[in-house]
Amino acid sequence: MKKIEEKVIKIIDEIRPFLMSDGGNIEFIKLEDNIVYIKLLGTCSGCQMVNITLKEVIETAIKNEIPEIKEVKNIS
Repeated sequence: MKKIEEKVIKIIDEIRPFLMSDGGNIEFIKLEDNIVYIKLLGTCSGCQMVNITLKEVIETAIKNEIPEIKEVKNIS
């Protein structure tokens, strides 16, 4: 499980500059039962596009690299 967590964090670190360019950020919270819990910060937290960013950008990027991940959830 630790190996998967390290891969998730690496992918999040690759996505971070994209979010920061719009005034947002992302924080890894935990990996539990193959579900990744993150917290979107800055302008991302109140953005109307947050669900699209979460599912189509973050979740897709993580699932493409780590197929065993079931879902990515934002802790608000």
